[in-house]
Amino acid sequence: MELEAIPGVGAKTAASLRELDDPVATVESGDVAAIARAPGVNEARAARIARGAIRRRHGDDGRVLATDRARELYREAIDLLRERTVTDYAAKRLETFYPSASASRIAEAQSFAADAADRDLDPAVREALADCAPLSDPPTVRVRDRCLATADAETLARAEAEVPELSVETVEDARDVSELGRSYASVTVLDESFAGLDVEGDVSVRPDALEAPAETVPERLLAFFAENRDRLEAAAAVHEAAAAAGDPVSGGGPPVALDRLRDALSRLDDDGTIAGDAELDRLTAAVDDLDAAVSTAASVADDRLREAIRERDVTIEGTDFLSLVEQGARVDSLLDRELADEYDAAVDAAREHLADALRLEPEEAELAERVFGGDPSFPVDHDESAVSRLRTELSAARDRRAAKLKADLASDLGDLRQPVEELVRDALELDVELAVARFARDFDCTLPEVVEPAGDDDGGEAPPAGFRIEGGRSPLLDVDFPDVEPVDYGVSGATLLSGVNSGGKTSTLDLVALVVVLAQMGMPVPAESATVERFEEIHYYAKSQGTLDAGAFEATLRDFGDLVDGADGRLVLVDELESITEPGASAKIIAGILEALDDQDATAVFVSHLAREIRAAADFEVAVDGIEAAGLVDGELRVNRSPKKGHLARSTPELIVEKLADDRGGEFYGDLLEKF
Repeated sequence: MELEAIPGVGAKTAASLRELDDPVATVESGDVAAIARAPGVNEARAARIARGAIRRRHGDDGRVLATDRARELYREAIDLLRERTVTDYAAKRLETFYPSASASRIAEAQSFAADAADRDLDPAVREALADCAPLSDPPTVRVRDRCLATADAETLARAEAEVPELSVETVEDARDVSELGRSYASVTVLDESFAGLDVEGDVSVRPDALEAPAETVPERLLAFFAENRDRLEAAAAVHEAAAAAGDPVSGGGPPVALDRLRDALSRLDDDGTIAGDAELDRLTAAVDDLDAAVSTAASVADDRLREAIRERDVTIEGTDFLSLVEQGARVDSLLDRELADEYDAAVDAAREHLADALRLEPEEAELAERVFGGDPSFPVDHDESAVSRLRTELSAARDRRAAKLKADLASDLGDLRQPVEELVRDALELDVELAVARFARDFDCTLPEVVEPAGDDDGGEAPPAGFRIEGGRSPLLDVDFPDVEPVDYGVSGATLLSGVNSGGKTSTLDLVALVVVLAQMGMPVPAESATVERFEEIHYYAKSQGTLDAGAFEATLRDFGDLVDGADGRLVLVDELESITEPGASAKIIAGILEALDDQDATAVFVSHLAREIRAAADFEVAVDGIEAAGLVDGELRVNRSPKKGHLARSTPELIVEKLADDRGGEFYGDLLEKF
């Protein structure tokens, strides 16, 4: 698949996506976190790319949400789902579910939702998810004590691109390599032509080094695991909590042995260096503390000599003193002549302190002995060149130890690199599933049956079309969900919905739209059961705020002209269209629109107070349903929220007149009631 073929992906975005290890597979997987690791692609953008890839895979080029109100209902549906997520990832991932006209996409999403709805909602899992987040790529680690070398310009360019952590040097012959060996702690030559090279220093010839980045630059892998330590531990905790609840994240258990992962992480410091190795710690401390230890050791020797001088009487013959002065002798000579043994003892104490303070091994202690022991002096002096040699040896030992440990740990972690990606992805995907499960349980949802439009089969009786909702309750109402009255309603064809003011006509339209939108997203719907036609388009027109001026009225008519001229397979929901102009004209306009929709076998519900007038103006038998009010009780309507099929509901004014006729009697109220 060409990346540019994905809706919404241009050349610039495609170039960013190609920076991923396997861009096509990553995009097609729908893994928002993995897509978002492309340069310049955030999670919101990644969700749109994933959604575009899904559309491409299912050949889903349509635009189901055809009006602003339909799109608002979709956003409200998504928000209800997103409110039940724990992680930012899951909130973005839910954006990949959208109302689709593709049967294969709806079936795919329903399969996901069915599995999700069976999830156990254990609080411990939700708590563990709070710290879960997608893996991130650490900044490039610069390694300055090693380099790569090559004589080939193409290899040079490749090495610089693939191993930005290391310097890549150009060499022409063995002499160049030898010079690099003196400048770097380690040199890896990439050209096979240098095989058999014998030069001083840590120089190796490895033509395959670029194919083994974990060996060539283990710091990259270690930095990745160090950067993501908290995320990995959080994902591991999610897997453990889910398993303890009896509902493991994946059937086969975590993709990586968690004990092995934790053991590897325990050997890694937060900055990507090795942790927990006593020998490396000893060598590192010895290098860091060398100068201070030398200074302290010299002080130890000085203190020993100072004490020895205090405790002894040193007698010098006058001629000897004169001779020493004439020879320009200093106290060094006096120490050599009179306190030779004490001086040697002081030097031995300095050496012993240095070896103990740095915890030197015997071979290292031999080098340390050279630091002290030159010509007698007071204060005791040390050999800076010997200190430098000791530092060089300790540093080299430290670097060799660190390199070996890094290589060993990178080898262990290299096998875990792909599994930990799955570990975190599965934990994050669990949050998506749990959000769907919470939504389904919070609103007593069920998976609807999504059927093909009437006439789409290849023979036999046409399947039912339109929608049928039983026990539907809208979570969008401004009341507690348990207090929402259930609604039963089904429509196939063009229908008028009548009813009293505040009887629930608009909320019924909202419920229908919400159920259809969720159904075509492949999500559960808030109903005891539901059957929904797979609509190509959903048109929902909200109630107009007052009569429109001439220009706005004309624009509205154009919208409906485009609607009735469109393709088949549409759901049309309209709330009190008559408010756009005077009632007489409105009835005729609505009648004409219903006639056109009826000719197309569209499913339509028009809420209107002009049902009688519209039915009289229409040239076909317009179906009329009614939300019937039982009457007025203490000034409040008592309403049966489920529309009654084939029934023209009484208006609120009629109910009030009827109540007055019953309560007060009299010819006036009786005559008024007869006019209804």
